[in-house]
Amino acid sequence: MKNVYVVTHTESVHHVQGLVGGWYDTSLTENGRSQAKKTATALYNEIGERNIPIYSSDLKRCAETASIFSEVFNSTVILDRNLREMNFGDAGGKTKEWRDKNIVPKPTDGNRLDHRIFNNSESRRDIGTRISDSLNRIISKQDNNVIIITHGFALTYIIMAWLKVPVENMDYCGFNGRPGGVTLLYEDDLYENRSVMYINKQDYLMV
Repeated sequence: MKNVYVVTHTESVHHVQGLVGGWYDTSLTENGRSQAKKTATALYNEIGERNIPIYSSDLKRCAETASIFSEVFNSTVILDRNLREMNFGDAGGKTKEWRDKNIVPKPTDGNRLDHRIFNNSESRRDIGTRISDSLNRIISKQDNNVIIITHGFALTYIIMAWLKVPVENMDYCGFNGRPGGVTLLYEDDLYENRSVMYINKQDYLMV
């Protein structure tokens, strides 16, 4: 049995400032720190196990969320830049108005996989490849429970990689990851079937 708890980082400064995230590196707000503590505590009460390995994007908002989780779970955090959000290139740190004016339209040739939504941004192939590589390394370990701290858009690629969707087929799918949301990925012992038990659960924030 393997449970992978994927946590989307909590409220960050760029959220309240209305700025595009991606690799634009901002810290958690005070509310975000409170949300992280609530989520970590509720998840610990659900799992009931300490010393669970915690893997996290190295961007501040994820690393800070992971640090709070590590205090609750008495766990070590492994920072992994492959778990970063999509790099939105020139849009990072810009306003939503700038984003809307400068977005690159979808390609007329239908090649969404290599499309770059902004100048200097990553493609879906780019993020799908690095997320898949990272997830495969993480789940190759023998841990029964794992926590991954990542970003809202990156969540889609973690789910697809978990379900063994080839990168070449990661050009259409999308899941809505919200700040502080928890997604549970499960693999059984008998057939090693992989399931998505729930996506973006935010009940923990109500505790």
